[in-house]
Amino acid sequence: MVDLFSKCSSGVSARAKQAIDEGWYPYFKAIESGADTTVYIDGKEMIMIGSNNYLGLTQDKRVKEAMIDAIDKFGSSCTGSRFLNGTLSLHEELEDRLADFMQMEAVLIFSTGFQTNQGTISTIVGRKDLVVGDAENHASIVDGTRLAFGKAFKYRHNDMEDLDKVLELNKNEGGILVVSDGVFSMGGDIVNLPDLVKIAEKHGARVMIDDAHSVGVLGAHGRGTAEHFGLEDKVDLVMGTFSKSFASLGGFIAGSKEVIHHIKHNSRALIFSASPPPSAVAAVITTLDILVKEPERREKLWANYRKMKEGFTQLGFNTGLSETPIIPIIIGDDDKTFSFWRLLFENGIFCNPVVSPGVPPGSALLRTSYMATHTDEELDKVLDMFARLGKKFGII
Repeated sequence: MVDLFSKCSSGVSARAKQAIDEGWYPYFKAIESGADTTVYIDGKEMIMIGSNNYLGLTQDKRVKEAMIDAIDKFGSSCTGSRFLNGTLSLHEELEDRLADFMQMEAVLIFSTGFQTNQGTISTIVGRKDLVVGDAENHASIVDGTRLAFGKAFKYRHNDMEDLDKVLELNKNEGGILVVSDGVFSMGGDIVNLPDLVKIAEKHGARVMIDDAHSVGVLGAHGRGTAEHFGLEDKVDLVMGTFSKSFASLGGFIAGSKEVIHHIKHNSRALIFSASPPPSAVAAVITTLDILVKEPERREKLWANYRKMKEGFTQLGFNTGLSETPIIPIIIGDDDKTFSFWRLLFENGIFCNPVVSPGVPPGSALLRTSYMATHTDEELDKVLDMFARLGKKFGII
């Protein structure tokens, strides 16, 4: 008989223990300060280029004051699920405000973005249905499809011909959901939504877009991928998170009143989870106000993206297909990627090393991402250090 726990000392777990013992483990680093363009780790100041704080609002005085006011009025927790005792007037206010902002009929908020995808897909896709997703979709989408009772298939990353082929070869008697990230979280590239929509219409499929990294970033008003392409009337469901541009925690799904009503009364991830605390909800309401009133934040974010994208490209780094403030530095070899990360860290720069299964084998990268609040001085320091280490490792 095999001991159930024997797996805990092999594979990824063993590799992580080895990295810890050897002093180059890059994950679960305890940050001793607020999420900002600079942070403190082990008492040392570091430039943060590994955050999803795109609009730089986590330290905004208005956001923090709104959170404090919400605690004063509602307390620290709701102590229950949205379905029972955990719905506050604050939750409903945010849902109404988001529906108006997203120009959708209705919105439902969840406690995390992961639960939003998991709870939506597993609820919508029934036994006779089909769900088809991009090969590089977020893990929450993958888990949502695993929990769904319908059949699940993948198509090659952003390959619309392959999507068409998968749908053509897998005719079914139920409904079809095509789901994709809007902005892919590792590569920073954008879904080919115009072609995806055409193919979905051809096969009678519904479309769901995960805009976790898109809302607040893409589109003339920050409404995400569909607005970016002028296709807001062609996307049936839009998912978003509050842990990126909205400087908080949680997620939402936007769609028609009928569909949102169905999810609200059938999603286990919603019904059996504690609701988002008042402080987190108040933070989102305030950041939504700022997002609408201060479009210059997005403009600065995109200016910083262009500076870094052009800087890395001129130096000779491989930034893949990035089109957004997520800019990967593709190195390929796992060990070289970890070594590069370690020297960046020792020189006061924090980013995220990503290896398989986070990316395909042989595609290890340093995931860098930028904020509206990064200064030119900070970004110049980052480019200078990357230039020095890129030459040291023979990458450029």
